Amino acid sequence: MEKKNTEKDNSSFGSYLRDLRRAAGLTQEELASRARLSPNAVGALERGVRRRPYPHTVRALSDALNLPEDERAALLASVPGHGGAPDRGADAGGDPKAAPAVPELPQTTTPLVGRGREVEEVGGLLARPGVRLLTLTGIGGVGKTRLAAEVAREVGGLFPDGIVFVGFASLSDHSLVVPTILRSLGLAEAGGRSPVQALIDQLGDKRLLLVLDNLERLLGAATEVATLVEGCPGLTVLVTSRAPLRVRGETEYPVPPLALPATTRSPSEEEVLASPSGRLFVERARAASPRFAINRANAASVAAICWRLAGLPLALELAAVKVRFLDPATLLSRLDRALSTAWGRDLPERQRTMRATLDWSFGLLGGPERRLLGRLSVFVGGFSLPAAEAVGAEGDDAERLIDNLGTLVEQSLVTVSPDGEGTRYGMLEPVRQYAREKLEEGGEADDARRRHADHYLSLAERAGVELWGPGQGNWLERLEQENGNLRAALAWTLDSGAETAGRFCYALWLFWWARGHHREGRRWAEAALGCDVPPAWRARVLSVSAAMFYAANDHDPAEERWRGGLSVSLEADDKLGEGLCRSGLGLARLVRGDHETAAQHFAGALPILEGCGDPLSSLARVWLGTTSLLRGDAARAEEEIMGGLSSARSRGDTLCTYVALYNLAQLAISRGDLGLAVRTLEEGVGLSEHTRDRANLAHFLDALSAVAALRGEPERSAVLIGASEESLREVGAPVYNFYAPDPTLKERAAAEARGALGDAAFERLREQGRAMTFEEAVSLGAGTGGDGGP
Repeated sequence: MEKKNTEKDNSSFGSYLRDLRRAAGLTQEELASRARLSPNAVGALERGVRRRPYPHTVRALSDALNLPEDERAALLASVPGHGGAPDRGADAGGDPKAAPAVPELPQTTTPLVGRGREVEEVGGLLARPGVRLLTLTGIGGVGKTRLAAEVAREVGGLFPDGIVFVGFASLSDHSLVVPTILRSLGLAEAGGRSPVQALIDQLGDKRLLLVLDNLERLLGAATEVATLVEGCPGLTVLVTSRAPLRVRGETEYPVPPLALPATTRSPSEEEVLASPSGRLFVERARAASPRFAINRANAASVAAICWRLAGLPLALELAAVKVRFLDPATLLSRLDRALSTAWGRDLPERQRTMRATLDWSFGLLGGPERRLLGRLSVFVGGFSLPAAEAVGAEGDDAERLIDNLGTLVEQSLVTVSPDGEGTRYGMLEPVRQYAREKLEEGGEADDARRRHADHYLSLAERAGVELWGPGQGNWLERLEQENGNLRAALAWTLDSGAETAGRFCYALWLFWWARGHHREGRRWAEAALGCDVPPAWRARVLSVSAAMFYAANDHDPAEERWRGGLSVSLEADDKLGEGLCRSGLGLARLVRGDHETAAQHFAGALPILEGCGDPLSSLARVWLGTTSLLRGDAARAEEEIMGGLSSARSRGDTLCTYVALYNLAQLAISRGDLGLAVRTLEEGVGLSEHTRDRANLAHFLDALSAVAALRGEPERSAVLIGASEESLREVGAPVYNFYAPDPTLKERAAAEARGALGDAAFERLREQGRAMTFEEAVSLGAGTGGDGGP
């Protein structure tokens, strides 16, 4: 076949690819299937819409076409600008909506050094149809995470539905692996299904690359990962772990250390730089000290450092920064002394070397800095400066904490990253584990953990108040960021103080509810109850547990716990606990259609909660209005719902405002005032834009679809139905019964829209709604996105 002139025009790659495909007798769909691309991606390449595919995309196409070497080279050479860096924005990812989610990968400020062969090999494995669970194994600090991220960037064109990176370094409970994946994908657990089944149902056949990082402490979740891969035919999982998962279908790729200089005996500068480990050390040393240069005098010392550190990237980087104040020969001599006294002689050579590096770094610290490093190891997932002060400052050290923290940052033992308008600190996991051992040796572990728990209890209790106000969205994000620390603090309190555990659970219940952490919240509350929480807090913790069961539509245990909590609160004279449990029992009766009893419970809870100054009183008033509406007393319903809405708005309480607006819309529908119903529902949709609350958005879109059908707008109704269904599916949100005073309204509206449009048009518009992004759905629901028609 005659080769195309690669200089002719910008579509020459596409023309050449089309000729090769036709010569092979393949359709675009057949080539896409063989290359593990989408048909849209192949079409975009051939038309010249995507002009600069990744090299790995070209290799995948070449493999699919079974090209000989000369044609492979010619196809790659036909890519515009071949030889320079690929244009990431022009990758063959197919439809822009389905482009790989590269921004979700860890971003780094330094290039990956010496991993070209590994990137090629791992990328090649991921391109094979039979490899769908690939585990990168190796010692901590060998660079598994960096390698996985780089490979994911390279193979983006193979996964038109995106790439999602999920880190587990701060997680120690394997039962939270799948829920964490769900949340990273923007999905949520669904009542009545296991987390892994919920994930399988929601992913379906999406062509997605899921990168699971630092899974070695969570191998108990290995079978769930295998089940996930089996249940999702389009999913590929790339795992990093110090040990293989040992499950069916797994392919293991051991990540080796960086190759070492050929010799330590009088090597030349070129010989040192020819090795990946030598090049990494020199590049990081130059970044730390721009005046540093490798030369004939220090080349042997640099080569020896690489050998002593066994080519481990983390160890090399930790050592390289020390050239700011130590020449390589002095650095090597200190490293030698650390090696000679290092513990763990029965461990593999590389582990002894890693420990030696950390021992050496620790040896450069003064007493206060060492003490602070150990205390900071109790944090999980990072920390703020106030948190560091709460845990690490004591006596004379308090005034010098910032200076000591700065030293730890300077010594690369503590990391720094921007966090909004502030700064967030953290530790690389190997460093944190090492520092934790030092904390235990120093006998200060219990005190540090107590301080840590006290700090995060204070944060949680403040959040428990602020979540009912205008800062709800910001506080939800803050608690999500600190969830690793909250979990660690809660776990410690379960062993040390039942009352503190109870206070934690009560403070965090709304966070667990709003963010869909229902199963986790239930586990914590049940664990606290098992620790014999004092009577003064027991009713509140029972109420928290009940709320978590209720959120998952598990109503029997919810009602049982609310009843038990009511008995405990009456015995302990805990008025707040009594109000919470009476309100909960109202919900339990409401969902069962027992409106009279529900009203009695809400009416009993309302004065108690108001007397305690608890913001849940607003919700109790709204729910009391719901029972009035359901019993046909519209005037009383309006009075009660408006009362709850007024108090909620005065606090900036989004949660209660949602529920009140929805019920007001239902009231307007019952009166035939569809214009008021639309305006009320659109206001509720607007709240979702700020809170990013997909569950409440779904319920409001659902109601708007019914109103549109009643107003004779079947096209808009069909689109809204699709958007609502997709939002509920994505987050696994239960259909809260207090959001559905007329459960038949949706069914009647859908039937009317289908009847007016016909089956084909109705389904087309419904699919249009399902394809909407969150922002598009909000725009449509808020009345700013057109009529949703054709």
